[in-house]
Amino acid sequence: MSIDWEERGAVGLATINRPERRNALDAEHCDALRERLESQAGLRALVITGAGSAFCAGADLGTRFEDGHQPSEPADPFHDVLQRLLDAVAEHPLPVIAAVNGAALGAGTQLAVACDLRVSSPEAVFGIPAARLGIMISAASTERIVRVVGHAHAAEMLITGRRYAAEDAHRVGLAHRVAQHALADALSWAEEIAELAPLSVQGHKRSLNLVAAASALGDAGRAEIAGLIAETVASDDLREGVAAFNEKRPPSFTGR
Repeated sequence: MSIDWEERGAVGLATINRPERRNALDAEHCDALRERLESQAGLRALVITGAGSAFCAGADLGTRFEDGHQPSEPADPFHDVLQRLLDAVAEHPLPVIAAVNGAALGAGTQLAVACDLRVSSPEAVFGIPAARLGIMISAASTERIVRVVGHAHAAEMLITGRRYAAEDAHRVGLAHRVAQHALADALSWAEEIAELAPLSVQGHKRSLNLVAAASALGDAGRAEIAGLIAETVASDDLREGVAAFNEKRPPSFTGR
């Protein structure tokens, strides 16, 4: 399994180590990262990064629709597995810092936004290219992105598929810091946080999550979004988007 783990004093460091896949996530690695983060005790802060030149280039489309699942089916197993990982990061009692050392696209941006704090390298790029593939992100990820960058930038990111370079990401709030050595900066920041009062730090994280939950979508809104996601998963456009991605050509969407 390509999730590396080390402890540096009171700071835990999880590294997605799939550089040959630009650290793209499949269901197995989502579960492995979630289980690694959830199993830690005695730490005071966590850092997530990627090996090589990418943070996480998104979902591994080469495996997402394997194991008998086809894009035309009305469910996408990876969607639920990814959501469990993102929720585990966002709801983890410890502060989690993303060291975004390169491309953070699709699931990579969603993972970074689920973290409490984000340090970006100058080479990093953020974006949600879902509309270029014919898929949708979850209601929870949409809410987190809106809270982080505001409605206007979230609309641009999701509707147009715009990518944000490091300085633009910092300007809109996707990155709290831009540092030449993102991982070193993130670890140093985590060490500073680890020296603070843990009950205060964890209490503030929980308070922030409760405030966010107070303005969250209701059941009706979430159900409607789930229906829209199911519609995209069952669409011809998703089949076309995945085929075009694998064949490295522009997609030709029909709206069906």
